[in-house]
Amino acid sequence: MAMDGNTRPNDLSAFWMPFTSNRQFKKQPRMFVSADRMHYTTDDGRQVLDGTAGLWCCNAGHNRPKIVEAVQKQVAELDYAPAFQMGHPKAFELATKLVELAPAPFEHAFFTNSGSESVETALKIALAYHRAKGQGERTRLIGRERGYHGVNFGGISVGGIVTNRKMFGTLLAGVDHLPHTHLPEQNAFTKGQPEHGAYLADELERIVTLHGAETIAAVIVEPMAGSTGVLLPPKGYLQRLREICTKHGILLIFDEVITGFGRLGSSFAAEHYGVMPDLITTAKGLTNGVIPMGAVLATAEIHDAFMQGPEHMIELFHGYTYSGNPMAAAAGLATLETYAEEDLFARAAGLEGYWQDALHSLKGLPHVIDIRGMGLIGAIELEPIAGEPTKRAFNAFLKCYDKGVLVRTTGDIIALSPPLIIEKEHIDTLIGTIADVLKTLD
Repeated sequence: MAMDGNTRPNDLSAFWMPFTSNRQFKKQPRMFVSADRMHYTTDDGRQVLDGTAGLWCCNAGHNRPKIVEAVQKQVAELDYAPAFQMGHPKAFELATKLVELAPAPFEHAFFTNSGSESVETALKIALAYHRAKGQGERTRLIGRERGYHGVNFGGISVGGIVTNRKMFGTLLAGVDHLPHTHLPEQNAFTKGQPEHGAYLADELERIVTLHGAETIAAVIVEPMAGSTGVLLPPKGYLQRLREICTKHGILLIFDEVITGFGRLGSSFAAEHYGVMPDLITTAKGLTNGVIPMGAVLATAEIHDAFMQGPEHMIELFHGYTYSGNPMAAAAGLATLETYAEEDLFARAAGLEGYWQDALHSLKGLPHVIDIRGMGLIGAIELEPIAGEPTKRAFNAFLKCYDKGVLVRTTGDIIALSPPLIIEKEHIDTLIGTIADVLKTLD
């Protein structure tokens, strides 16, 4: 149904948009005004197929009745409750449901409002944990090249995406980085985990030798790197990281803001790959993107290290005004119920073969130099235009949007992560549209 002219604001100048080419956008805005299940509706009444689950977050699709009803009911019942020294039932209920869903070692959840805040929280917990254990000299943090861990100072310090780092000064001190795992010469056009690259985890031993294990608090990686363009872990790589961290008493943090809640066909990538970290960061799919919320999952060993002093004392001087917000907690509970009732994680796993075959049907089309994916996630890497990096993929994004399909680009990579409710016919439309667009690119 066509929308009336009042759906587009008269003035776009006040809103400084995030991660957006603001001037280009405001010359030719792309506006969504509603959404339902697999589709957005634009302000001019067009239907756009969601190939990205919003921003990797709407795993159950849009306008899901149970989630909508839970938020509507909660705002009339309890809109806000203090998060410090007070509680409300749904925050505790959600924490319980969350640790029941998580792999066995994880028994506690600390609530945040975003993936960025989850990362900051996990890094601070790691530092404080070592101090609580009498090893306060462990202050170094190790990230990875091309890693994305949100946009706060801790996250961009351990992160490894150059454009997110270079304008913001010296960042945190005492941070080092592992090499990324992208080996296109050996692993191009792989389905699932690539065969080559497990040895890259051994670079952690070099870093330990350089700095001394007794100075290193934690290693943080995305088990599958998402925002940089879907880099899958080589077979054996995560297992080797775990072994080295355990050997040297270093905490291992998995950033599962993208991989959590079914994206790979399992509850969490830790479960999917069979590698248990010490902390897991989450957000996005926790509430299906409906209300901002994140959580850090911690093992009993980590949590209990803080529960040693006088009972009246605050154990961890950290938290947020909106930690465990009532509406977010209600949305989270309804989201987890939706996932379970519709068995969406298993559904994603069941579609993986069809999804992979569809993705790899694009091999051989103009400018395609790699395709990779796992679960319901995928990336099509394009050869950059000489002297104009990112432009070819951005042009593909614009053309796909004009044809009624939403994709995401990062550099010259088209990244896909559709809602887990996607049907085979939607996959055909999504990949078919991308194929048509690729044939038209300069």
